[in-house]
Amino acid sequence: MIVYDRLWETMKKKGISQYALIKDYHINEAQLHRLRKNKVIKTITLDRLCEILDCEVEDICQHIKGNPNEA
Repeated sequence: MIVYDRLWETMKKKGISQYALIKDYHINEAQLHRLRKNKVIKTITLDRLCEILDCEVEDICQHIKGNPNEA
């Protein structure tokens, strides 16, 4: 499973809010909702976030082994 917990930490370090992503960088609000819920997002969104935050993919997401639905 891919989780996006690192995104929020990176945004805080870089001083960029969700509001700024929506208003200044035109990141779709639905994509941010999907990121908050660890749902599937478009790779182009990951690419744009890396550009905006001047970071690497691993600063945004992390793979966790196992299927959360197996419990």
